[in-house]
Amino acid sequence: MKHYAFIDYATQGYLALVGILVIGLRNSSTPEWALLAGGHALAIVLIHLVLRAHAAHPENRILDFLRHFYPVLLYAGFYRETGALNHLLGLGYLDPFFIRLETRIFGEQPSLTFMDRLPYLPVSELFYASYFSYYVMIGGVGLALYLRDRRQFFHYVSVVSFVFYVCYLIYVFVPVIGPRVFWESAECPLAPDLAPVPPPTFPAAVTAGPFYQVMLLIYRWFEAPGAAFPSSHVAVAITTVCFSFRYLRRIRWAHFGVMLLLCAATVYCRYHYVVDVAAGALTAAALVPLAHALYRRFGGAAPAGPA
Repeated sequence: MKHYAFIDYATQGYLALVGILVIGLRNSSTPEWALLAGGHALAIVLIHLVLRAHAAHPENRILDFLRHFYPVLLYAGFYRETGALNHLLGLGYLDPFFIRLETRIFGEQPSLTFMDRLPYLPVSELFYASYFSYYVMIGGVGLALYLRDRRQFFHYVSVVSFVFYVCYLIYVFVPVIGPRVFWESAECPLAPDLAPVPPPTFPAAVTAGPFYQVMLLIYRWFEAPGAAFPSSHVAVAITTVCFSFRYLRRIRWAHFGVMLLLCAATVYCRYHYVVDVAAGALTAAALVPLAHALYRRFGGAAPAGPA
């Protein structure tokens, strides 16, 4: 189908694969399996209809917007869905393994001690702002490329989406809550040798910061339990930096510096274990070149749009 490109194959492939997994592995943890599978089938059909409609009417601005941005509109839903699917294999959350691994490597839990050693408002706000910059990176680089060159934007959204989809699949099969399990352990009760006594608290100076409050609100409404390994914040932030080096060279080093701060922030802000960060970096290192190759192989030309 000549109006299909790599991003379309990747998105519909992800929808189909997850739908098949839901049907084949459904259990008592997925009572809504029929609704989920049906929703995936409907999404595949709707995407196909949008692609055909845009190919027939490329001058239509609404269709043009949907043609370029429909994967972005799906990210949040796909992410939240992983929290409903990560018990398909009945494994339970794997945090005890990761906590023991961190202790074996570092002799402590860096996701707890990092903040305790630097409990200062300027430091915490720098890290929370860096963590928040993830959303600015995704949207800012995307908007800059969309306004600059549709072909570059189409390349960008194709690669970023591929990285997201692979991370989401991993979350389904490797459910890890992350350091918040230390103080919110109802979903994954910890053995006495793993649970810190007393439970960790956040220094008052840290909680007073506006970026701390912003991230608290975001996680309250949009977090999916079990989506910590690998860190998609790290994997996708690195992906956006790759496109700065490729297409937005004036900002590339500043972008790179903020990305490094974001990687540290994932641990300081107690969202991820260190091994999540390392896995996120390795995920980007493996997937970005693969996505570039698949983009070239399965059609990378940006679709025609209104003049």
